[in-house]
Amino acid sequence: MTPLLQELKTFWRDRQSEVNARFKRTLPFGDYVVDRWEKARQLGFGEGTSIYDNSVVLGDVEVGNNTWIGPGTLLDGSGGLKIGSNCSISAGVQIYSHDTVKKNISGGVAPIERARTTIGSDCYIGPNVVIAKGVTIGDKVIVGANSLVLTDIPTGAKAFGTPCRIVGTSENYGA
Repeated sequence: MTPLLQELKTFWRDRQSEVNARFKRTLPFGDYVVDRWEKARQLGFGEGTSIYDNSVVLGDVEVGNNTWIGPGTLLDGSGGLKIGSNCSISAGVQIYSHDTVKKNISGGVAPIERARTTIGSDCYIGPNVVIAKGVTIGDKVIVGANSLVLTDIPTGAKAFGTPCRIVGTSENYGA
């Protein structure tokens, strides 16, 4: 084993033990090395926003203040993506602003389609949600886990499902 590999293993073991003792969790290697808030600042995201190291960010992505972007997320800004402030983008969420459907079914003749995708402020996007290109989600929206969002969701809605549909309002959530 090379000295560098040994140092990395020792670093990983020490950090893993420290984080597990403090928070009762274990993380991918990169998340022991990369500061989530620093990564968000380097990406130009708002104050207090954090993004896990194992998240993928492509293209033009804007994120407001105090937004948490969970592990294993994909933020596709190739057609423009804006996420507001005070949001929770849960683990495994995929947000797209392009697709290649027409390009592929045309044998590569049609262009890649792109459309800006927008998520308002004060939103909760549950784990493993997929949001298609061009969708607009208003402020104070709850999208339930494992939903496929193909159409716009207005401000104050609670929605879930595949395809996603509005099932109520977010104003009395938990009441």
